[in-house]
Amino acid sequence: MDQPKGWQPLVYCRRGGKRSGSMAWFLDQMGFRTHLLEGGYKAFRAAVMAELETLPQRFAFSVVCGKTGSGKTRLLVALRDAGAQVLDLEGLASHRGSVLGILPGRPQPSQKAFETAIWNTLRRFDAARPVYVESESKKVGNLRVPEALIQQMRQHGRCLHVEMPDSGRLELLLQDYDFFVHDVELFCRQLDCLLTLRGRETVQGWQTAARAGRVAEVFLELMHRHYDPGYLKSMKANFAGFGGAPVVSLADGSPATLARAAAELLAENAAMG
Repeated sequence: MDQPKGWQPLVYCRRGGKRSGSMAWFLDQMGFRTHLLEGGYKAFRAAVMAELETLPQRFAFSVVCGKTGSGKTRLLVALRDAGAQVLDLEGLASHRGSVLGILPGRPQPSQKAFETAIWNTLRRFDAARPVYVESESKKVGNLRVPEALIQQMRQHGRCLHVEMPDSGRLELLLQDYDFFVHDVELFCRQLDCLLTLRGRETVQGWQTAARAGRVAEVFLELMHRHYDPGYLKSMKANFAGFGGAPVVSLADGSPATLARAAAELLAENAAMG
């Protein structure tokens, strides 16, 4: 009773039974505009999963590649601000994709919600225009990227190789992961995830340095010893277009630099027709 007259609730029944129909009739009698989803959520979910098997194949993906901290996500934001079509998988997943990619205070959605968000984004895009997306692995945090989408990105995507000097990369990492700088114990707990890959001695050395206030030094070592080698190996193995990808050089991660790079990429794409 306390809702305004323009309120438009979404009410669904798991299997599309009579209860949802009765509720829709009742809301309609109160003056609310209602729509019934035939088959209920179960039918909706089946339709989403079926479309996710074919929808990615309609698009030409421009895959933004680059080492950790090179400004890929920020470039996607600049491209979106410049009018490009952007599929931000990390944004939809509430995770930055790496072992240390948690976002405090932002739990990841369910797998079903993630898939629905991807479908809802893709279905609104124009298939005649490119879609910019970051070079993700098959999982973003705990969530799986739909198989048809990851295959379209990897096998048919046009790769763009973003490069930035280490000084700029470190500055961006310190900005994006400032919560680790302010909560060193959280950082150290996340570093435990690397024990199997990097060994106890190495990880404990990083934790000791972080607790001593040398977080920037640890970030730099993580870049060179963990992220960079693994990233390059993965890209060469999984993305068919990575070897011949044109380089997008960013001097730093400033808004002006990113806006300029985005404008150049869109102008280049327009010239290509």
